[in-house]
Amino acid sequence: MRDMTGQPSKEETRTLIGLAQAGDMEARSQLVESNLPLVASIVRRFLSRGYDYDDLFQVGSLGLLKAILDFDLSYDVQFSTYAVPKIMGEIKRYIREDAPLHVSRSLKELAAKAIAAKDQLASELGRSPTISELAQHLAISVEELVTALDAVSPVHSLQEVVADSDDESVHLEDVLPAPGGEGRWQLRTALESLDPFERRIILLRYFAEKSQTEVAQSLGISQAQVSRFEKRIIAQLRHHL
Repeated sequence: MRDMTGQPSKEETRTLIGLAQAGDMEARSQLVESNLPLVASIVRRFLSRGYDYDDLFQVGSLGLLKAILDFDLSYDVQFSTYAVPKIMGEIKRYIREDAPLHVSRSLKELAAKAIAAKDQLASELGRSPTISELAQHLAISVEELVTALDAVSPVHSLQEVVADSDDESVHLEDVLPAPGGEGRWQLRTALESLDPFERRIILLRYFAEKSQTEVAQSLGISQAQVSRFEKRIIAQLRHHL
C-alpha cells in the first residue's frame, strides 16, 4: 500500500527490504528508486564544498544501497531514519578520503596570514616578495612558512601540462627519466609523495640541472636552506623507493 505521496508504506518498505536482502533485484531496484529523492536532498547539503553533484549523488546512492542491505528488520524503526546517517556517512567518507591533505587549523590560519601579508608586501615593494621577505615580515622561519603554504596549495598531478606548444603538450611526467617500466613507475610514485615545494626543488635541481644557488635565487631562499631541504627530500625519496 502506498502513502499519499506515492511512496511505499512502512509495511511495504519492510517487505521489499526483506526481499532485497534475500537477493530479489527487482525489490532492491524499487527501494533504490523510491528513495532517490532522499539521496538528492542529502547531497544538496554538501554542494557548497565544491564537489560535483553527480559524483556525490552516486556516492549517496551507494550509501542508500548499503542501508537497504544492512537494515535490521527486527527493530521497529522507519527505514529513512536509518538510511539518512548511512547516506551522509558514505558522502562524508568520500569527501574525507578524497581530500589530498589533512590540514590543521593552525596551518590554515598561518597560510591565510601569509597570503594576506604577501598582497600587502607586494603593494609596498612594487613586486612579489620572496619567501625570505615574507617569512621575516611574519616573524617566522622559512620552513614554517613553506609548510603552511604547501599545506593549503593544490596537489599537482604528474599528468599536469608544464609546457604547451602548437605541436604538442609536455606533461610533468614527460620530464622524468625512463630507466624502465618498473623504475619509472617507482620514481613517479615517489615524486607524487612529495609536496609541491619539495617536488619543485627536485625538478629544478635534477631535471632542470640548476645549481643550489640558482634554485635558491628562484625560490627566494638561501643556498644553505636549499641544501638542507635537498638532503631531507633525498632521504625521503630513498626511504620511499
